[in-house]
Amino acid sequence: MDPVIVVGAGPVGLTLALALARHSVPTVVLDEGPGKDEQRPARTVVLRDDTAALMERLVGHSFGDRDSGARWGGWRSLRRKQVMRELTFSDEMPAPLHVPQHVLTGALRAAIADERLVKIATESKLDSLEQDAGGLTAHTRGPKDTWWRGSYLVGCDGPRSTVRKLLDIRFPGRTAVERHAVAALRTELPGPGEALLHRAPPWRHGGAEVTGRPLADGVWRIDWLLPPRGDLVTPDALVVRIRETLAGWCGGSTPPYELLDTGVHTVHHRLARRWRAGRAFLAGDAAHLLGALGTQGLDEGLRDADNLAWKLALAWHHGARDALLDSYQAERRAGVAARLRAADQSLPILRGGGGLRSYVPGSARGHDMLLADGHVGRGPLGAPASYADSPLAPAPLESEVAVETEPGSPVADVPVTAPDGSLVRLRDRLGTGQLLVVLVAPGTVVWERRHWVTAGIMPRLAAAVSALPHQAELLVAESYPGAPAHSVLLVRPDGHLVTALGGVRPAELYTAAEAAVGGAEPKRRASRADTTEKAESTASAGRPTTQ
Repeated sequence: MDPVIVVGAGPVGLTLALALARHSVPTVVLDEGPGKDEQRPARTVVLRDDTAALMERLVGHSFGDRDSGARWGGWRSLRRKQVMRELTFSDEMPAPLHVPQHVLTGALRAAIADERLVKIATESKLDSLEQDAGGLTAHTRGPKDTWWRGSYLVGCDGPRSTVRKLLDIRFPGRTAVERHAVAALRTELPGPGEALLHRAPPWRHGGAEVTGRPLADGVWRIDWLLPPRGDLVTPDALVVRIRETLAGWCGGSTPPYELLDTGVHTVHHRLARRWRAGRAFLAGDAAHLLGALGTQGLDEGLRDADNLAWKLALAWHHGARDALLDSYQAERRAGVAARLRAADQSLPILRGGGGLRSYVPGSARGHDMLLADGHVGRGPLGAPASYADSPLAPAPLESEVAVETEPGSPVADVPVTAPDGSLVRLRDRLGTGQLLVVLVAPGTVVWERRHWVTAGIMPRLAAAVSALPHQAELLVAESYPGAPAHSVLLVRPDGHLVTALGGVRPAELYTAAEAAVGGAEPKRRASRADTTEKAESTASAGRPTTQ
């Protein structure tokens, strides 16, 4: 069968190609550039704990050392001179990973260099695309004009996506929602390893809001929120901002610093009307643009790749299932649209000086909490999307039990015992295309696997797992948040919970697994697929423009 064609060699395209290779699917990555990435220390990405785990699983090593990135120790929110909120990260509230984008891309390229199923074609710019019943044909121009044949194609080619334009898909939304001046510098600040959000800082050029995020090796990224229609930020004006901000945070005197990189980041909010057109798909910035209030567009793009990879792999190996492939748009577009609406509805309140703020008691503290949650990956502005309304969600099951993870949400990363008896993390078992079945069995950790694998309910559960309509791996957990003993959790290949059952229920487990891989009609509730087509990402804030 022909390979999957991935257009674009940024982090999302490379992640998708590597994820497909882990599912034994060959890919061709069309890179219009020379195959190298510019080093920009001020261009960074904040990853939530589950997307950070995805990247570490794909590249084969962890981030967060002296050179590659930083996991924050805590978070502080300040207003003028007052500390409004402090958070300390822990196992219960994992720290985000903050890493330069070129470091992330470099790690992906290094992993792909050892991957025989991924071919990167540099200096290959897509200029035409044709679909037929058996696949797609794409043409690229460069040093050598080339025709490429593929089974599917995914456009990960950024905001000005050629794939989106060739598919004639509209990209409505808002331009220049916010502007930020950005600097990356090496210095020593109070609270090393702690990110901070400072609103209305009490110095002359502080502006409305300043955010400081630590990176590795004593480097910080600092962002200043700019007026919507302010003057251009000159180098001299930026140096004044840097010196005043460092002095304000360090008791009045500017500490020594080394300026590494600067820039101006403009936030746009856009959402493609469709994310699938036959055998072609959109992902990352080609499908959506977002980035205000701590929401990270690349984090969402990596979720796109994780969601689509296992579905394309199933279609590539076993034949297309329209319900499964359609679920990519239904799940991911709905999740991104919800976050865009939340941001667009919050912005007038959070950035305005009057209106609702003047009448709601305690609103300043509430606004700071909303902003902080968005930055650290919680609440409506930051939490990962849930796929509870997915077309892949099963009908209500008699033996369903409630656990702390809602159906459709990412599972908690608990220790589990693998089939070979080794103790691993649950997320370490993702990414192979298998469903995961997790039995919550307190007490098993004190026994060798050979003593409990043939005892109690295990033989019956193992037989039920082997009879599922899709390959699945049986794992055992000592505990899971909110789960009663002998609960059985069914987890999708991308780490989202399908359902939790009370005990071994082979028929119900089979039904849920069949729905999860697109083999059954959706019965849980109406899908958002129709409603999200009608819902504009901009909600009621501003006048949308089209591209």
